[in-house]
Amino acid sequence: MKSAKQAVADLLAYADVTIGGTRPWDITVHDDRFYKRVLAGGSLALGESYMDGWWDAPKLDQFFTKILAAELDYMVTSRHDILLAGVLARFTNRQRRSRAFQIAETHYDVGNDLYEAMLDKSMTYTCGYWKDAKTLEAAQTAKLELICRKLGLKKGQTVLDIGCGWGSFAVYAARKYKARVVGITISKEQLALAKERCAGLPIEIRMQDYRDVQGQFDHIVSLGMFEHVGPKNYRAYFEAARRCLKDGGLFLLHTIGGITSVKAIEPWIDKYIFPNSVLPSIAQIGTAIERLFVMEDWHSFGADYDTTLMAWHRNVEKRWPALKARYNERFHRMWTYYLLACAGTFRSRKNQLWQIVLSKDGIPGGYASVR
Repeated sequence: MKSAKQAVADLLAYADVTIGGTRPWDITVHDDRFYKRVLAGGSLALGESYMDGWWDAPKLDQFFTKILAAELDYMVTSRHDILLAGVLARFTNRQRRSRAFQIAETHYDVGNDLYEAMLDKSMTYTCGYWKDAKTLEAAQTAKLELICRKLGLKKGQTVLDIGCGWGSFAVYAARKYKARVVGITISKEQLALAKERCAGLPIEIRMQDYRDVQGQFDHIVSLGMFEHVGPKNYRAYFEAARRCLKDGGLFLLHTIGGITSVKAIEPWIDKYIFPNSVLPSIAQIGTAIERLFVMEDWHSFGADYDTTLMAWHRNVEKRWPALKARYNERFHRMWTYYLLACAGTFRSRKNQLWQIVLSKDGIPGGYASVR
C-alpha cells in the first residue's frame, strides 16, 4: 500500500507538478501532515493547509493552471464535500432573502482599505477589458465605457445598477453620460463608501435586495453580482429585472460563468471567500430567461479576468506593508490563494466571463454588437 506522500505525488504527476521540484509551479511541503490532510479533506484541505503555511509554490497561479488543466480538481475534492453541497443545494435555498447578506458580511465588508489598495482608482471589482489596455485603470475604464456603449446610454436616462459595489459604474455613467443611476448593494461598507464617492452626482445608493426594487428604468446593469443569486433564484432574479426594465430598454448582465451546470461552488471558496455563491452556466441562464428576455448579444472574454486578477494580486503585494497591521499573515495567505487560484481557473479556461445584453421583446431590426 502506497504512502500518503506517494499518493499525493502520483496525483500531482498527472499535472506535471513535482513535490520539491525547481519549476515555478512545483510545490514545497513544509509539514508532512499535509499529505494525509489533503487526501482526507480534498480541495478544502488544500486551501486550508496553504493558509496554515504547510506548503508553498513559487507561482501559485501556475500551479493551479496546471492542476485545473489536468482536471485534478475533480480528484482532490472530497466526496463528502461534494455530497454535502449537493444535499444542501437540493433541499435548501442557500441564497434566500434571510441569507442574502452573508456574502457581504464575509467578503465585501472585510475592509474598504483592502479593496482601495487592491483595485484601481475607480474601485471597480469586476473583470477589466484588456483588448487595447495596458494598465488596470485603463482596462477598467474601457470596460465601463464598453457597457455604456452596449446600452446605447443617453443623457438623462435612468439606470438601475444591481449590486453596485463602490459605485464605479454609477460614477462613470453619471459623469460621462449624464445618466441618473440608482445603485443597490447589500454591503454596509460598500454603501458608506459609495455614497461618499457619488456625492454631488445624480446617483442614489441604497441598501436593498434586488427582489425589493420598485419602479422602472431605461436600462439595467448587473456587474459581478449574479454569481451570488443561486440557481433556485435565477428565475425570480430575471423576473425582477423584467419588471424594472422599461419597454425598449436593455439589461446588461456581466457575470462569471462555469462550463458545466452546478448547484454549489468549490468548498474552500464557499467557506472563506464567497459563501452561498454559485457560478451559472449557459444552460442555466438560457432556461431562466425563457419567455422573459430576448438574448441580443453574448460576449465572452474570460481570459481578461486572469490579467485582472494578477494585477490585483500585484497591488496587494505592493501595499501589504501598509495593510499587515490590520490583516494577519493567515489572512494574507488566504487572500493570495484566492486571487491566484482564481487566476488559474480563468487561464485554464475552466471559468468564463460573460457580458450578456438582453431586451424584453427584441430590438426592432436587430441589435448591433459592440466590441
